[in-house]
Amino acid sequence: MNDLVRTLHQALDHPEQLWLALTMLGRDEVFIVVLALYSWLVNPEGMRRLGVAFSLSYLTNSALKYGLNLPRPFAHDPALASAAAKATAGGPGLPSGHAQLSASLWFGMAWQLTETGRGRRWVWVLAAVLVLLISLSRLVLGVHYPSDVLIGLLIGLLFAWLAASRLALLRWNIWLPLLLLAGSAFLPSSAPREFAVGLGLLSGFWLLRSEFAPPTTWAGRVGVAVIGLVLVFAVYFGLAAVLPQAIRESGLGRALRYALLVLMAGEGVPRLLKVWLPVSRDVTLLVK
Repeated sequence: MNDLVRTLHQALDHPEQLWLALTMLGRDEVFIVVLALYSWLVNPEGMRRLGVAFSLSYLTNSALKYGLNLPRPFAHDPALASAAAKATAGGPGLPSGHAQLSASLWFGMAWQLTETGRGRRWVWVLAAVLVLLISLSRLVLGVHYPSDVLIGLLIGLLFAWLAASRLALLRWNIWLPLLLLAGSAFLPSSAPREFAVGLGLLSGFWLLRSEFAPPTTWAGRVGVAVIGLVLVFAVYFGLAAVLPQAIRESGLGRALRYALLVLMAGEGVPRLLKVWLPVSRDVTLLVK
């Protein structure tokens, strides 16, 4: 396995900055932006299902990573990855979080749009190109084995399908989010941050009721995109700045921060910008 990673690294890792830029497309901040813009501008009705599926994928990836605790390629050969590449590698190796979560998000959106009759071929092509480039970047940078990436992609596809499904199991209720947040309070201080983040994301998305329609004008689209993202990241960075470190880094504090982030995107922004995001009268499908 290391030989294949070494071959890809030596053949393609020039310039490294290109691959670092591509791998950054698999960061949390990018996922936040894409989820928000897709939900506000394209498919509000699919926001909750996509968010729940993405959050479950996030939690599954974290559980497998830390449960299996398998090494990355540079653990055996430090020369395979630069310091900048290693900085993008959080936690153990299998499965690749970048590959899995990118597949869950981008293929989930393509699947949802196909379900609604708006899934053009170019949507699937764009999703496939982005996911493959992000996945390839993990190999070229020397931070994952091919098996890490392949398994991540397969699991990601499963959750992408879940994002397009309408399983009764996923119907809205208030009790599951409350139980998840309560559970985050009992996470030990040694638990990886990803567990609290995943619980917070899932709690927030489970509570959403996307009762708005997307903007119909370019002015509305630009206004929602710019102001909405400012509001979302004000919560994202503002809570990190004002909360005491002990609370911010606790399981409950971290979960609440991400739950509030989601609620601002899915509930706060539509209410504050309702001139561009009018209330939808057809809400019969929102809890299916």
